[in-house]
Amino acid sequence: MALKKYRACLIGCGRMGATIDDEVRGHTHSGYWLPYSHAAALRAQDKVEFVGVADVVADKVEIICRRYEVARGYTDYREMLEQEKPELVCIATRPATHAELVVAAAECGVKGIYCEKPLCCSMAEADAMMAACRKHGVLFNYGTQRRYMQPYLQMRALIQAGELGQVQAVIAQCGVGAALWSQTHTADMLLFLAGDGPAEYVQGVALVDPADFADNRVSGDPGIPMGYVRFANGVHGYFTVAGGYEFEVSGTRGKLRTCDDGAGVKWRRNRGGGLLEAAEFPAQPARSGTAAGLRDLIDALDTGRQTQGPLHLAIRSQELVLGLVESERLQGARVTLPLENRGLYVGRDNW
Repeated sequence: MALKKYRACLIGCGRMGATIDDEVRGHTHSGYWLPYSHAAALRAQDKVEFVGVADVVADKVEIICRRYEVARGYTDYREMLEQEKPELVCIATRPATHAELVVAAAECGVKGIYCEKPLCCSMAEADAMMAACRKHGVLFNYGTQRRYMQPYLQMRALIQAGELGQVQAVIAQCGVGAALWSQTHTADMLLFLAGDGPAEYVQGVALVDPADFADNRVSGDPGIPMGYVRFANGVHGYFTVAGGYEFEVSGTRGKLRTCDDGAGVKWRRNRGGGLLEAAEFPAQPARSGTAAGLRDLIDALDTGRQTQGPLHLAIRSQELVLGLVESERLQGARVTLPLENRGLYVGRDNW
């Protein structure tokens, strides 16, 4: 029987779209990331026919077509969607265009979308994306790669098996990252390790000049040095200023903590009297999160099941970040979710 292949296109031939692999190759833990770009991950899929790329910069289109042996390139993504009729689309443009591109792809008959983070710049945009994908039955995975990587999946398996007892807190040590550019990764992993359930409210700090809120639009991507999330299941989530891109899950029976951005995980069990002893965390294979996210989307298209990073969860994690910015607008007040201020827009002018 011939292998079912999905016609796939890439929109956005920049860093995450096509070239970030060059930065990572040779890194100590490159096995956890390569293939990293959307183009390289598409090329690694045996069930994909990579038929087209689009970018507004013609020179990039030409270079990426040659690099990844793609037959056709376009400077107008709509022309590409109409001509190539892809079933699978990767979106790796700057965030201001994500909502437009997701809606257009859904309306053109695309059945699976892998979208780079950040998801969008406002919850109003997220609502439009959800409406289009629901209407057209589009499956979705979000480009927060850690969600598809084996160490994090094993951590969640241990949590779900009760090895940590009742989970009390998930703590992110990810520095004063920019709200959309980096804290979207943080929010998604807090959500993932807390069980992917809804949050009741958030409260925090964003580095925004108060005057910048006058038009309900933050003209930039502000750092978030501190944030708190109250999940509906009782788990407490924390954004902290400490750097290192590490995550800790603390429960009544022990703790799990990532090291070296997920290349290692420390597991400590409660042995009584407030003391913890080391336990052996099961060895996990190094595999690319981007490629795994695409494989999961393809398998979901094959079987009709839900994906591991569906749009409703991407929206949920995006709302945590925008909720923290809203908390700053309200001078540190608690912000109940779902976010009432759907029009609050965060984004740089050149996005």
